[in-house]
Amino acid sequence: MKKVSNNELAWVLAIATHRNMSRAAVELGVTPSALSHSLRSIEERLGVRLFNRTTRSIALTDAGQRLCARLQPAFRDIDAALEDLSQFRGQPMGTLRINAGRPAAQLVLLPLISTFIARYPDVNVEIDADNSLVDVVSDGFDAGVRFGETVDADMVAIPLGPFIRPAVVATPEFFTRYPVPRHPKDLRALPCIRLRFSSGSLYRWEFEKDGIKMDNAVEGPLTLNDMGLIAEAALYGSGLAYVFEDLVTAPLNEGRLVRVLEDWCPYYPGLYLYYPSRRQLPMPLKAFVDFVLAQPRV
Repeated sequence: MKKVSNNELAWVLAIATHRNMSRAAVELGVTPSALSHSLRSIEERLGVRLFNRTTRSIALTDAGQRLCARLQPAFRDIDAALEDLSQFRGQPMGTLRINAGRPAAQLVLLPLISTFIARYPDVNVEIDADNSLVDVVSDGFDAGVRFGETVDADMVAIPLGPFIRPAVVATPEFFTRYPVPRHPKDLRALPCIRLRFSSGSLYRWEFEKDGIKMDNAVEGPLTLNDMGLIAEAALYGSGLAYVFEDLVTAPLNEGRLVRVLEDWCPYYPGLYLYYPSRRQLPMPLKAFVDFVLAQPRV
């Protein structure tokens, strides 16, 4: 078997991370055709196919998955070793990649990141806003942002941002056609805008009052996969919406939306930044963790 260089192995990891030849080529600073040609050469020298490729998709073979699973920790250690040199410069440098759901990115992460990158100008931050649950390690992220109950036990998780609270809202005109719900069970008779996760499951609206917890399966003619779109749909009168209250603060204050069941919507601990429990963190991630821990949580 002819030797494959470390640089070529890094190219394989880039393709595996992006699952897209064009995006991997942009990261590597080469053309897609050159990257595709190099990949064929690598596979020929290794004697195995690493990716199954069509004109529309690219996916790792079993051999490719095994190779990347071995390569990723090694390359992360190399990156960490190089990033450690930044301590001699007095400032962290490098790239910080974070995966987060869209509402989390919009409401919590972006305000923090804006201040963080102003403080650490040598750190480049890349946020992948994706509502699906991903494996941050295998997908090449340094950290993720999710609710605490969805974080794996082998991850380190720290609180991120303030406590959050849901709000059930609809337009004033909606309540000229439908009764105002006084209890979560009243939602069964009302058209609600449903949230579908990328897994295919529908979100059950969660409520709590006086120690009583309820989660309701709601019905309605409209189903969306993004909470920001659900808030917009509520403004168009499409039905009742269950969203983070920070998404609808302005329309509530302006009277364009009306809030109901407020006494059934308590504050929750909210979002967490989570990352692999490695002994030595990459410098950009360590700087961001320290930055987050220093923020007040109200």
